[in-house]
Amino acid sequence: MAEKCASNNEDYPPAKKAKVDDGNKNENNSSANNTDEDQLDLSSFKLTNVLQNNCARKFICMTGTLENREGSALVLLEQRSFPYDKEFLKKNYFDGNATYQKVFTNDIYRNYNCFPIEDQKGLQATLIYPATQAHIDKYKKQEMYMIDETYELYQQVTLPYIESTSLSLEWITNILEHKAEQENIIYEDLDKNKGFVLVTDLKWDGRIETLKLLALPFLKIRSLRELNGSHLPLLKNIRDAGTEAISKKYNIPPSQLRMYFHYQPSYYYLHVHFCYLKFEAPGIFVEKAHLLSTVIRNLELMPDYYTKAVLSYVLFKNSPLYEKFKSHGALQTCDTEETVSIV
Repeated sequence: MAEKCASNNEDYPPAKKAKVDDGNKNENNSSANNTDEDQLDLSSFKLTNVLQNNCARKFICMTGTLENREGSALVLLEQRSFPYDKEFLKKNYFDGNATYQKVFTNDIYRNYNCFPIEDQKGLQATLIYPATQAHIDKYKKQEMYMIDETYELYQQVTLPYIESTSLSLEWITNILEHKAEQENIIYEDLDKNKGFVLVTDLKWDGRIETLKLLALPFLKIRSLRELNGSHLPLLKNIRDAGTEAISKKYNIPPSQLRMYFHYQPSYYYLHVHFCYLKFEAPGIFVEKAHLLSTVIRNLELMPDYYTKAVLSYVLFKNSPLYEKFKSHGALQTCDTEETVSIV
């Protein structure tokens, strides 16, 4: 049995996963699977497994089935972030309507269970249906392994894997061509070589303190590995124009922004993450994130840096890329994996 709460440094934070999963809907390309509902009724959801329960992030992911529907469904529940607004906090937590039940006291320390007003008891919920086995594996609590990817390993293992993947990127095309999410576009530069679209992350809750945006270039580049000195104008434009747009719209200076790539990324279309420095976004750990400023400096020093560098990152057990490296003999592994089953 898995621990009741387990910390799992996943490949993708919920915000990003939601974006990827929205794209995966296009793979199914069925109007029945793309309905927009103001309210979601999950009374017919039959829970089968808890894939992971992350106490630190107040996040739980479960798999199950929906009544009279074929296939698996994933339900993600996550605690919403607190706002900074003083009036909001006072109204919802300190106006006498919220109740506090004592757990214990010790000297100056007092611990209580807090029950705020009804509007603030809710959680953020995400439904993925129909969920493929790839979705289930992606969210499952798994053993993790560090791989030091040389460029030779990239060519022999990673690149063939990338070329064999069929994950739909239609959602990106829809944004770039103004077919979807037009209201979420913060800035765009239409230059075909150095232009990009800056768009809000799909699950950003709109609060400045959790600001998270994506820069999607028009130039099609799969990942960090394909960058070279010729891409410096693009990267510098994303940095300069992106920070200027954010400064004008949200009054956040460049020095309070974290700008970074993921490697391995959750999808193979080069993109830059922008988030408020105060926001400790998932996916910013050292074996995942590469700062835009560092990437620019590396390419200035050595235009072919990313065809020579060793890039280290985490692989999850039973992920397709994990299996590729294991078959290649590049990983030493163990056989422990836990999932909580619901009888």
